[in-house]
Amino acid sequence: MMSCPAPWKATKRMRGLALLGLACSSLAAPSAVAQDKLYLSQRAAFRLNTIAGGLVHPWAMAFLPGGDILVTERPGRLRVVRAGKLQRRPVAGLPKVAAQGQGGLMDVILHPRFAENRLIYLSYTARGAGGIGTHVARARLSGGKLTGLRVIFAALPRNAGGLHFGSRMVFGRDGLLYITSGDRGESADAQSLATHTGKVVRITDSGAVPRDNPFAGRPGARPEIFTFGHRNPQGIARHPATGRIWAVEHGPKGGDEINILAPGANYGWPAITYGRSYAGFSIGEGTHKPGMAQPIKYWVPSIAPSGLAFYTGARFPGWTGNLFVGALVLKHLNRLTLDGDRVVGEERLLSDWGRRIRDVRDGPDGYLYILTDEDPGALVRLEPVPEAPPTHPGLGPECGSHIDSLSPGSQPFGVPQCKHFPPKGNARQIGPKNRSPHRGHRKR
Repeated sequence: MMSCPAPWKATKRMRGLALLGLACSSLAAPSAVAQDKLYLSQRAAFRLNTIAGGLVHPWAMAFLPGGDILVTERPGRLRVVRAGKLQRRPVAGLPKVAAQGQGGLMDVILHPRFAENRLIYLSYTARGAGGIGTHVARARLSGGKLTGLRVIFAALPRNAGGLHFGSRMVFGRDGLLYITSGDRGESADAQSLATHTGKVVRITDSGAVPRDNPFAGRPGARPEIFTFGHRNPQGIARHPATGRIWAVEHGPKGGDEINILAPGANYGWPAITYGRSYAGFSIGEGTHKPGMAQPIKYWVPSIAPSGLAFYTGARFPGWTGNLFVGALVLKHLNRLTLDGDRVVGEERLLSDWGRRIRDVRDGPDGYLYILTDEDPGALVRLEPVPEAPPTHPGLGPECGSHIDSLSPGSQPFGVPQCKHFPPKGNARQIGPKNRSPHRGHRKR
């Protein structure tokens, strides 16, 4: 049998290692996360390390001081990973969760002063008048249980469907809480200020409405609304340098978008889009309309984005400042290179791994973490192999030929997969921008 050398010994012959990597991958025994496989991207070499398996459709993670990691499971459990082991008992004291369709227990984040107040925030779907909808609760975490749980936001109106709950959260530099809310399959509601559906809302850490919210005091408008015209945003993050809030959302058939949020801005859904209906016909009024913001990037075909993180660590120097997005349908980790507010490069990692990546987070230890949306799913850490070749020798520029890893199944991605656009107001129109009112979205 062929012997595969340790990666730290293979530093001189990059092309030879590339060929050997293919051979070694084909000899590796099947495993849940392919821990022994060496992945070579354009800016880093890395391996995957499963921190915890056996999770049931994990949706989000949060890092506690001291090293513990909280992980939500969509059926309604909050798990603790301690010292690399999934604890047997879930956290007690959670709210009652309505795990219907795409709903369930979703995001978890810490209060900015968690070390002092032990407060965490959960987004989840719950039943109420009219059906189910996105709720946000906060509670104090102590001794493996939640106490003092209180609902601080409920998206209205609820409905009986199980689609498009949004439910990602992030605290801004202003200390305010930003929450995404999907259109619930009622696309027209995204343009109505009378509903929370198809919006990003902004509230205080206790659930109050900030005085300077853009629609506070407007008759007929929900005062929590910060932005509107969204379809189903399932990723939100704060830019580490500018502090601006970025969000990524699902389009219909094509037209997934990254947007930089501005107070009171309208992001167009369902009037404008770069996507089409699932049946393939055009919906909406095109790709541009006065008063509606343009995305800084869109994908056609859809990747089904979920999770959004800026990498700020030092373990992957070539990735510092990059933006990472999980992909559910095209099953990869999307790495985007930025120049200010512009996307100038794209690389698709782990596409041959075949996992739905639900969340991606920048860990406090400098590693990058991902969750696979499966049953069983896993919490996985990307770990650098520093003495391996930093790039695949045959790679082209970042917006050109892309190879995900040195393994069978890696495919080059050409220019059609790499569409980048300047900030709002200067976006180029490439192809028709039409959105569908289709109420569902497969595998989201």
